[in-house]
Amino acid sequence: MLYFVKAKVNQKDLSMDELWELWEKETVVAVPAIEAGKLVGAYKVAGQRRVILIYDARTHDELDRVFMAGLPLAEYLEIEEMLPVRPYTDFATDVKKRWKK
Repeated sequence: MLYFVKAKVNQKDLSMDELWELWEKETVVAVPAIEAGKLVGAYKVAGQRRVILIYDARTHDELDRVFMAGLPLAEYLEIEEMLPVRPYTDFATDVKKRWKK
């Protein structure tokens, strides 16, 4: 299932060097997830410490494991929004059928 995730990185007590080190570790995790199709879309909001992601999770448990503890920045992430989403083309097919099977 696809999830739209909007997250803010809260620097807390990290120095800029510590933040850069953690963010570099995050890229080591994120890039392979993009290549594997787990991160369907990943964007850094320009000028802000925010990211917007489309994440493909099999279960809610997976979401918890990844976003609560599985990422180098997990302790510093504030999930602002997490929504289940579906491809618009699938929705368009349902519209044409008027939600009938």
